[in-house]
This record gives sequence, C-alpha cells and structure tokens, in this order.
Amino acid sequence: MNRRRVLGLFTGAFAAAAQESTCRIEAVELWEYQGTREATRGINAQYQVQPLHVYDGYRPKEYRDSKPESGPQKTTAIYLKLKATGGLEGLYGPVDREAAIVIDQQISAFLKGKDALAGDVAWDQLWRLNRHARTGIFMMAISAVDNALWDLRGRYFKAPVYRLLGGPSRNSVEVYGSTLGSSLEPDKVAARAKELFSQGFRNQKWFLADGPGRGPEGFARNVRTAQILRETLGPTAGIMFDVFNGWDLPYALQWCKEVEPLRLRWLEEPFSSEKVDAYARLSASTSVPIATGEHFYARWEVHRFLKADAIRVVQADPEWCGGVSELKKICTLASIYDVPVIPHGHNLHASVHVVASENQSTCPLNEFLVLKMASYYHFDRNELKPVNGRIALPDRPGFGMEIDKSKVEKERLISWKI
Repeated sequence: MNRRRVLGLFTGAFAAAAQESTCRIEAVELWEYQGTREATRGINAQYQVQPLHVYDGYRPKEYRDSKPESGPQKTTAIYLKLKATGGLEGLYGPVDREAAIVIDQQISAFLKGKDALAGDVAWDQLWRLNRHARTGIFMMAISAVDNALWDLRGRYFKAPVYRLLGGPSRNSVEVYGSTLGSSLEPDKVAARAKELFSQGFRNQKWFLADGPGRGPEGFARNVRTAQILRETLGPTAGIMFDVFNGWDLPYALQWCKEVEPLRLRWLEEPFSSEKVDAYARLSASTSVPIATGEHFYARWEVHRFLKADAIRVVQADPEWCGGVSELKKICTLASIYDVPVIPHGHNLHASVHVVASENQSTCPLNEFLVLKMASYYHFDRNELKPVNGRIALPDRPGFGMEIDKSKVEKERLISWKI
C-alpha cells in the first residue's frame, strides 16, 4: 500500500473518529429551585463601605449585632443546564438572575446545534455575538455558559475539570476566610478572628465599613481594626482588607501609610477598576500590596493593569470575567508578570478547579466567603467545604455538581423570552 493511501486512510479514520465524538447542544435550560433553610437574624449583617457612602443620605448608621433569632427562611437559586447529544448534560450554578436573563433571551438560540466540545470556539463566537459582550452582564452570561460547557466536557470525558485543565498541582486547595457580614465591633473582631484561625483560616480578609464620608473617626476605626487583627492573630497570619471601591486616592494613601508596619497581605479594591492611574500611583507609593479584579471582564482589562504595574494581586472571578476558559488565559498572562491570581470567591466550583490546575506560585489561594457559603449551595448535594482551611479536590466528573432533590420544594423551568 503506497504512502498516500495510508495517509488517506489515517486521515479518514481520524475525521470519522472526530465526527463520532462531536457532541451537539440540543437544549439550554434555566431551572429555578425553591426551598427552605434555617437562618439566623440579628447578627452577621455588617455592611461594608460602598461608593455611594460619600453621600450622607446613603450612608447607614454604624452597625451593631443584636440578639440572634433563628428560624426558617425561603431560598431560591437558578442553575443553568445544557443538554447535549446522547443524553449528556452540563450543569452550573447558582447563576445570577441578570446573567440568566441574557442567556435565555440572547444566547440560548445561538447555542443550539453548536459543538459542546469546541469550548474556545463557542467562547469566541459568544464574545463576537453582541456589541456589549466584552463587559458587564453579557460577559457574566458568557461566563455561566462557559462554566456549564466545562462541566459537560468533564462528564463526557469522565474526568474532573481540573484534569482537563492540566492539573492537579496539589491534592487540596488552601482557602482564605472572607468575613463579609461579620461585625466590626472591636471585641467581636478579635473573637471571630481567633475562631476562624482555629478552623485553619491562617489568611483572613475583613471588610471595612468606613470611607471618606465618615471623617477622622471612621478613618481611626479602619486603622484600629487592622491593629486589632494583627495583635490577635500574631505576626505570621495573612491579613487582608476589602473596601469595595469606597475610597479615593488620598484616603487610601493615608490609610496605607498608617498600617504599613502591620505587614498586610493586601488592600483590595480601594477604587473602581477604570481608575488604572490611581491604582498605579497607590501601588508605587506603599509597601501594602494592592489587589483588584473581581470586576475585570476578560484578559484585556487585566493586561492594562499589569502593564501599568498597578496591582500586586489579580482577583478575576470566573463567574464574571469570562468563565474557566478566560480565567486560564488570565493566569497565563499574570504569570508573565509574576503577579499571583487569587480568584474572587463569588462562587467556588470554577475557581477551585482552575486554582488546582495551576502551580502554587501562580494561584496560591482561593477565596471562601464564610457566611455566604454556609447557605449558598443549599441545593447542591456535593458542595465544597473546607477542612482545616483546605478544600479537598473532588474526583467526580466535571465539577461534580448534583441537585439535591430532597431540599427542593418547588422547581420550574424559567424563561424571560418575549
């Protein structure tokens, strides 16, 4: 048999195998699950500083925990389900409602018939589908679809997503304790910090409540909180602060100067992410590492910050930045600059699998919102829970998500199509 014929047979066999492995998307469904969980009221409702708090009318009174009361509370979550050839499914959630609306109204019809195994092609086509796709709610919708496609491919290949991404780099992922909602009353800060440290959270992030609108008293409280945490946790614990775009450059410069001796791990989001120059000036003026990125949309925005030497930690969120596919590209980009990627923890499954697939220099940690995650995965039979500050890698295909029907009191297929 001549060489050309052998090559032709090989090429034909490869093409046939590729055709057989093609997995087409047949349905895009959004399911809303309703149930009841136990909740405690009266505590853990501490607000964080907000951009609107510069206005007197939008600035809340100083928060204090009150008497706790427990009782049942209704809870709702939306999950995206992609159905493909041969009964295969991909699942991801909870999905933000605003992103679910975009998926239903603008993306679902476009996805039908697409090859579910061609993830990069699907991402690129969705990014080109709408003039507003590069940011905001449309990118959040792309993220949800991308994550569901990764789950589907994991189930197709019978492997966890982190293995499809090239991992694992470790057997478990260390998480830092994110304290959103915990009271900032001085005695309660110390007690809560000790409790979390005893649970293995040797790195903790706290959410300051005061900004420029609070004046000198608020500034002093922000400094004192940092001092209490260092005194409580000792010299080696990682201590971080999030101020959710609620400060300005002069305020951030002054606060960083006051707390530099405390050797903080980072200050997060002092300003909104369009202010690259302000981030660069702050980073150049302090030894406190500056972090941001949960509101980054795709790799191009990250690149602007890295080129400007504006941040020391990238916090891109795979629920918002473009999904697992885009977060992997962001990790590669950040590794060129030796800036670590520590994903924002709005959700867990996607970020944990990406972190587990990268080396520990590129992705040393993952965020764990302690109070939020206590109920966020109410309907997920296989929720990710840390033990001694680490999440063990699951070995189930895809993300290993499964709806616990015993907790579902009502379910419905939802749509906003006109």
